[in-house]
Amino acid sequence: MLLLPVARMATCQRLLTPLQQRLLGCTAQLHSAARPRPQVQLVLEDGTVFDGYAFGAEQATAGEVVFNTGMSSYPESLTDPSYRGQILSFTYPLIGNYGAPGYAKDELGLQRYLESNSIHVSGVVVSDYSESFSHFEAVHSLSDWMAKEGIPGITGVDTRALTKKIREHGAMLGKIVPKDADFLTEFTDPNKRNLVAEVSRSHVQTYVQPGGGDVDILAVDCGMKENIVRHLVKRGARVKVVPWDYDFTQDQYDGLFLSNGPGDPVMCQSTINHLRRALEMNKPVFGICLGHQLLALAAGAKTYKLPFGNRGQNQPCINLEDRRCYITSQNHGYAVDANTLPAEWEPLFVNANDGSNEGLKHKHQPFFSVQFHPEAAGGPQDTEFLFDRFLAEVRGQKAKDPELFLPIGPALASGQSVATAISTASNCMRFPAAPLVPSYPPLRKVLILGSGGLQIGQAGEFDYSGSQAIKALKEKGIKSVLVNPNIATVQTAEGLADQVYLMPIEPEFVQEIIAKERPDGIFLQFGGQTALNCGVELDRNGVLAQYGVRVLGTSVNSIIATEDREIFAQKLLDIGESIATSVAATSTDAAIQAAREIGYPVIVRAAFSLGGLGSGFAHDEEQLRRLCSRAFSQCPQVLVEKSLKGWKEIEYEVVRDQYDNCVTVCNMENFDPLGIHTGDSIVIAPSQTLSDQDYHMLRSASIRVARTLGIVGECNVQFALDPNSREYCIIEANPRLSRSSALASKATGYPLAFVAAKLAIGENLIDVKNSITGSTTACFEPSLDYVVTKIPRWDIKKFNNASPVLGSGMKSVGEVMAIGRTFEESFQKAIRMVDPSLHGFEPQAADDLLDAITVATESRPYAIAEAFRQGYSVDQIHQLTQIDRWFLSKCKNIFDIGNDLAAHTLSTVPASLLEVAKRSGFSDAQIAQRLNCGQLDVRQKRKDLGIVPVVKQIDTLAAEFPAMTNYLYTTYSGTEDDVSFVDNHTTSTMVLGSGVYRIGSSVEFDYSAVQCVRTLRSLGHKTIMVNYNPETVSTDYDESDRLYFEELSLERVLDIYDKELPTGTVVSVGGQIPNNLSLSLHDAGVPVVGTDPREIDRAEDRHKYSSLMDQVGIDQPAWRELSSFGDAEEFCNQVGYPVLVRPSYVLSGAAMNVVRTKEQLQRYLKEAADVSKDHPVVISKFIEDAREIELDAVAQEGRLVVHAIAEHVENAGVHSGDATLVLPAQNLTSEEYNGVLASGKAIAQALNISGPFNCQFLLTKDGAIKVIETNLRASRSLPFCSKVLGVDFAEKAARVFAGEHVESMDIDLDAIPYVGVKAPQFSWARLLGADPVLGVEMASTGEVGCLGATKEEAFLKAVIAANLRLPQKTILIMAGDHKDDFLASARALAAMGYKLLATPPTALHLARNGVAVTRANMPRQDDYLADPHTLDVLHALRSGEVDLFINFPLATSLGQEPNTDEQRKTYRVRRAAVDHNVPIITNLKVAQQLVQALAKMHRFGIQSYQEARALARAKQVETAAAKAEADGGVACEDDGYVSDDTDADSMLSDTTTAAQHQQS
Repeated sequence: MLLLPVARMATCQRLLTPLQQRLLGCTAQLHSAARPRPQVQLVLEDGTVFDGYAFGAEQATAGEVVFNTGMSSYPESLTDPSYRGQILSFTYPLIGNYGAPGYAKDELGLQRYLESNSIHVSGVVVSDYSESFSHFEAVHSLSDWMAKEGIPGITGVDTRALTKKIREHGAMLGKIVPKDADFLTEFTDPNKRNLVAEVSRSHVQTYVQPGGGDVDILAVDCGMKENIVRHLVKRGARVKVVPWDYDFTQDQYDGLFLSNGPGDPVMCQSTINHLRRALEMNKPVFGICLGHQLLALAAGAKTYKLPFGNRGQNQPCINLEDRRCYITSQNHGYAVDANTLPAEWEPLFVNANDGSNEGLKHKHQPFFSVQFHPEAAGGPQDTEFLFDRFLAEVRGQKAKDPELFLPIGPALASGQSVATAISTASNCMRFPAAPLVPSYPPLRKVLILGSGGLQIGQAGEFDYSGSQAIKALKEKGIKSVLVNPNIATVQTAEGLADQVYLMPIEPEFVQEIIAKERPDGIFLQFGGQTALNCGVELDRNGVLAQYGVRVLGTSVNSIIATEDREIFAQKLLDIGESIATSVAATSTDAAIQAAREIGYPVIVRAAFSLGGLGSGFAHDEEQLRRLCSRAFSQCPQVLVEKSLKGWKEIEYEVVRDQYDNCVTVCNMENFDPLGIHTGDSIVIAPSQTLSDQDYHMLRSASIRVARTLGIVGECNVQFALDPNSREYCIIEANPRLSRSSALASKATGYPLAFVAAKLAIGENLIDVKNSITGSTTACFEPSLDYVVTKIPRWDIKKFNNASPVLGSGMKSVGEVMAIGRTFEESFQKAIRMVDPSLHGFEPQAADDLLDAITVATESRPYAIAEAFRQGYSVDQIHQLTQIDRWFLSKCKNIFDIGNDLAAHTLSTVPASLLEVAKRSGFSDAQIAQRLNCGQLDVRQKRKDLGIVPVVKQIDTLAAEFPAMTNYLYTTYSGTEDDVSFVDNHTTSTMVLGSGVYRIGSSVEFDYSAVQCVRTLRSLGHKTIMVNYNPETVSTDYDESDRLYFEELSLERVLDIYDKELPTGTVVSVGGQIPNNLSLSLHDAGVPVVGTDPREIDRAEDRHKYSSLMDQVGIDQPAWRELSSFGDAEEFCNQVGYPVLVRPSYVLSGAAMNVVRTKEQLQRYLKEAADVSKDHPVVISKFIEDAREIELDAVAQEGRLVVHAIAEHVENAGVHSGDATLVLPAQNLTSEEYNGVLASGKAIAQALNISGPFNCQFLLTKDGAIKVIETNLRASRSLPFCSKVLGVDFAEKAARVFAGEHVESMDIDLDAIPYVGVKAPQFSWARLLGADPVLGVEMASTGEVGCLGATKEEAFLKAVIAANLRLPQKTILIMAGDHKDDFLASARALAAMGYKLLATPPTALHLARNGVAVTRANMPRQDDYLADPHTLDVLHALRSGEVDLFINFPLATSLGQEPNTDEQRKTYRVRRAAVDHNVPIITNLKVAQQLVQALAKMHRFGIQSYQEARALARAKQVETAAAKAEADGGVACEDDGYVSDDTDADSMLSDTTTAAQHQQS
């Protein structure tokens, strides 16, 4: 947090100044007045000093400094008597968020919320104390409570650095004193005192339920926590609690309990003596924590002091009898030496991390103890069953029955009563065996189903998870077969999976692959909903059983139980879990009846759907009918559920193995209240406003759900939590890896997908290593010492008519993840990551501010900032949004700090304010805006003041254990770097990644970045990756030597450069964001490798580029740079409309528009100027009916190294990212091919290109070749070209970057026995209201690529893979201005037996030309239902009668609105097709190609990529040998590549001609 020194001083009554309030984070909601707090210091006995600011009591203190790695439960920890005499440091940086509860008592007279009647720690150390708080049980702030109790605290400390010091040197004595006044108190060692005597009660007390108890338990209070008593009493015991030195040997009791407590156990000699005599009575004994140590000492064993103790909530303890592992809460500094146990005793539990003893038992008598805390306050509730085990022993002894044993864990967790769970069995106290696991033959080969093209709801996270799964299989020596048509992914690259099938993930294709490959098992959980649905269908059809394929991990029955809403609801009810009132429905009428019973508003959830597709909120029957109409077009069942809008939404990621070891890896809290799909929500990890009881209540519920559903691997459980109580409902569970899983993996450092794959193939979670530490087990729950913020990225504004409102259906196309040690730092980082044009949490004006605040859209955070600017309070905004007050108060803090900065100039801004701003996530550019200076001026100022970020590691265990991890982030809340920057590498290269996935920049750039890094590492370079996208493979920590999960901004890249001093920086493999930084980095002195940044600027600046093309003599469409509207109008009149308006330095055609009228010109010029304010806008002639060709290449110093020339199926006018590419080009003449290649060579030479680049060309009707643009970076099509041609362009580029001489090569197209087709993947169904038309601005969210023996086969495979279902019976045609152009295709469709429907003009034209067609009327403009007595296109679409809709609207841009009645009608029809799941084609050339392919194709070939490439290599060798023999030379053996320097032009002519003949 942002702290100014503040303390409660009785003599000082003045309030904070406004500036000081800003720095402290005070808000109008604070429950106590804030006063100035002095600077204080934490002084360690070795002389180390940590500076900070006081909170709590104003007084000095001393004690033993220890740390706790728990992420919740600070009230429970502070009141735990075991902390007596200790200064407690919390590793989690944000403390105080949920305030402090009062000393309320329960019906037993025990503390309801706390563990004793007072705070026992001597002092508190935190990184970021939160004065503002939010929780329904809080009665005061943590500082107020500590002040009343006389406990001092220090905040602003680099607690990670402190933890590392304690870890390395052991627990140390320390003191908190005023700054430079450590003489006020001496160091004191509390372990020399009898701390138990200080905390134990002084008199006997008895606790019992009103109905009495059936057994008498005598509990020895050595510092007993209140919740221990509560656990015993609620299980029917009458508990007599006695002081620590009470002689209980003469008392009558049925069982003896030994409590926890502080200090050295040998101090309790009288208790040990009493215990030795008690053991002779053979009555059941159960000890916890200190009680465990006392039992060991009484038995004759020894104890020892641990270096720094175990204190936290995530310690994994293994039961040595059945090897099941439990996550436990611990707080102890001493341990039992298991090697000294007498012969009659044996260890019961062991710590899975450090090997220390965690439990013991007598071999024959009912004595046992554990080192950990099963009472779970705070902490996990996994081992509460030990109380049942103890009382079962007691009851068995009392009844003189044989000793009883109690099934552990799941039985009680599933809701069984104690009486039901108790069973008589053995005569020794043993724990039951783990679940029986079926035995299977060793796995030989596993089939992995991928996710296909990236779409909204299912994006790059599955490339990451699938890649991890393949790595896990390779590690075990199991062959992998991958089915995934997403050719842009890393997982489909050669060298990872053993066989890759670039084919549709459809049951009929996968069945053929299974029949061919005969795998032993199949992974369904690594390909999103696509893979899951395909696998379920294969199972239902009996295919998996037929071929003996075992589903690995979670079973199909379990998958169905989570996906079928009715089964899911029933399973939850069976275990007593809460769900919202709901009814499953299979028809609209049934859904309406359900809504009437439940009461509006309701939410409709579609079964077996992805990302909330088909779901939504309905406030009345009309809205419900519309929702059901859409939902039932996607799935057979919906769940109608009571709306819980306004509740908190919480998620847990759960990992479980087949042996029932179960952990939660990460919990996350949505910034937004329930009502917004979690994929569209701002998400914070870990949760910030949950108390320990909230946190572990939901954690336990998520584990119960995973066990009940039979999850093996990983699942995600989502909850709705009432913010004013502990009422909760389970929303859903995903039995697979998800976007949240990828986020959780990157947020914690825990490789969820890798671990899930290991568990799915049968490994025990205990045996899987934590790959970050390399020494601890993966059966643990990560501790975070930072806060993570995820913000989605939306591109809704690209689409005309698309609703910007966020709801239960996901709309975002990507997401970012930011890491910081304050919420403000993490939050503002994330905002900038979403879009480089955003500086942080800044106000944005809104036409209707109230609407902008209350309605959830992507702009709401900035509307909230504007509301603060206009004087709204946190409470007012909370009432309007239901966003938690704690989050809003943090946002208000950012806003107020910004105001404070604005009151200064660069010369007057105080260093303290500048430091606080940086800790709050303000960028240099953001500060510069307020100080009216340049961002580099701010940078220099703060560096002069020593305000620079430090580098911290993500190590999964909050620095508790050493970790040689390279997973890093930067923060201003720290005093030291975690890593050293002295390196022996003479060559190190920093690679800038792609940033957030968005339309125009997706997984293809991650492929290029990963391949580049892998190549550089193979060449001996130390690699440094900078990226912030949690969905990517490049942000997997083992891909690079150092990974910075950081902003791709000039400021942050320079910060990293200052630390690492790489010898080179790569900007050209990550897409447009790093490309845009190239010139600024160059100007700042950063060595940019590859093409000179000044040449990149020439290519990006439209004016400079067009001028260069004129100078070089490369033809291009007529163009002019914008200087005024008058000049623009004159130019347009001169060349004739249409024209193309295009800004500079943009991605995916942003703000690029086809202009057809003067009015449109005026409108679009303003839009282009707004998008690219710092660069000129160029207008060029838009050439209609031209073909488009792409050249992808890698060059070295202006010389082409390798190239590929692909053709678009669509004519020019469709953005290249939305185009269907064919490679090798099938319709180019040798002259055209060579003309494109010659232009590409000239451009490479003119720009002196070194690295990857992409050129786009037009082939006009008159045969002219005109260049459109050149991108001096890796392109979207680079992975497609690499894989089709069998040469990795990114690898060649990396070698160029490394300074190697790379030989020029040309690829023998004659030898390629297949054609590749890349097809776009659209997400129209996600974008409610969006018009599914294509234009010059990109609309697709992903792509697929398939291979075929012919163009037609590859094309059909590709469009099927892109979710276009091939028509079976009926096709609806609305041909517009292309009636004649499509006539032959329509005739061919009719000849193939398709029934044709057409709108009246099209129907008339077809009928006149002898094509059988049925007329379907257009809807009336004023009546959405049209005429019910006439066949109507809308009715045909809604009824499911139509299999395919073909419509050819006028070429346009995404932002162009339909402005005539006819345009509005055709838009409504197109939208209806999308809403009712009818495939739609809106491009003439694509439709013609589809018809041609349908006419020619009868059967698809099933061939892996590796097989196709092997055939190509064999043919290349054969062709080269034949050519060499004919020429009298020697065959080239370099994989069929021929030097470009040896008569390349003649060879190009030959190979292109051969490629042309391939089609026929």
